[in-house]
Amino acid sequence: MNKPSILLDFSLLKTHATFRAVFCARFISILALGLLSIAVPVQIQSMTGSTLLVGLSVTLAGSGMFIGLLMGGVMADRYERRRLILFARSTCGLGFVGLCINAALPVPSLTLIYLLAVWDGFFGAVGVTALLAATPAIVGRENLVQAGAISMLTVRFGSILSPAIGGLVIASGGVAWNYGLAALGTGLTLIPLLRLPQLAPPVQKREHPLRALISGFAFLLQNRVIGMVALVGALLTMASAVRVLYPALSGMWQVSVSELGLMYAAVPLGAAVGALTSGRVANVARPGWLLLLSAIGAFVAVGLFSLMPWFGLGLAFLVIFGYLSAINALLQYALIQNLTPDDFLGRINGLWTAQNVTGDALGALLLGAMGSVMLPAITSASFGFTAALLGVVLAFAMRALRHTVTGGQQAQPAPAAAVSEK
Repeated sequence: MNKPSILLDFSLLKTHATFRAVFCARFISILALGLLSIAVPVQIQSMTGSTLLVGLSVTLAGSGMFIGLLMGGVMADRYERRRLILFARSTCGLGFVGLCINAALPVPSLTLIYLLAVWDGFFGAVGVTALLAATPAIVGRENLVQAGAISMLTVRFGSILSPAIGGLVIASGGVAWNYGLAALGTGLTLIPLLRLPQLAPPVQKREHPLRALISGFAFLLQNRVIGMVALVGALLTMASAVRVLYPALSGMWQVSVSELGLMYAAVPLGAAVGALTSGRVANVARPGWLLLLSAIGAFVAVGLFSLMPWFGLGLAFLVIFGYLSAINALLQYALIQNLTPDDFLGRINGLWTAQNVTGDALGALLLGAMGSVMLPAITSASFGFTAALLGVVLAFAMRALRHTVTGGQQAQPAPAAAVSEK
């Protein structure tokens, strides 16, 4: 039998009509959200002239998203998932309409912008969690890595394209047009999503939503493999916050503002290459081992990049970090989706995604604090090598994760390292 190609296989878009519909909806949604992401800070800055108030909008949206991920996980395990996805997307669209109307007023309301930021963060997260929980049923668990890589590429390219379009729209028509186009785009996503089949939640006992959320936390802590995957993911997400040091490091290399932009582009470029060359990731015999090794390699790349004497070498290590992070993220996604029972998929996906939000914020806070007392190059190197050392310790300690094997193309815990059920 021929070895699978190292390049990503896009055949899933041809063979699975439902996934193709999700792909189209996701791409339109990313473009719409990109228009929104640039409009909100531009409008608040022009209204107030305060970067603090701009940052507050991001914090409020992130808070709404965090709560939405937790509660969305509970709802995805309790309610019909197709209906929940459509409801969440529609509700987000109403929020964008509200932002558009507010921007068109003679004196827009800053309070309303903040309220709608929380609104859209919450309902957007509910929709994302429901869609993650529904993905195994849409594509089959054997195709999760392939579906995850295609989705990752969609996010990367959409995130690059949409802010550029958003800037042009603001320059030509103002932020109200951005909000209006974001609302229109969100409405258009409902057309392909209507093709989703009924996605009934698994049968389970009825319990208070808070108790159901606690049950999700308990499952995450009791299941050795999934808990370890989430821990590695949290550490890697913290490392991605190294970007807060880029402006300070640019002075060390004496680079221009345009070259500073290359630093921000390097990690997404590496991630895109990782997704494009992930064709064999689904067939790895021991995905747990590869997950641990890719995390350690990514930490080492963070430690080395700021120590390079030439700017080009520093960029190369950022690309390597992006590449290894993408491979690691795909393995996290596949292991969690494969090993989580259907009646916990919503809650575990919500908790896993929430750690990405909190991990990035904690990493930025930690690196920022370290950078205030140490040189930026020493800060990055210390953080990266300390994380790599911790990764080595975890690799030896995480026997259950190391021995997780693939059965066919679906990850299973090895008998010698079975998942703990307390």
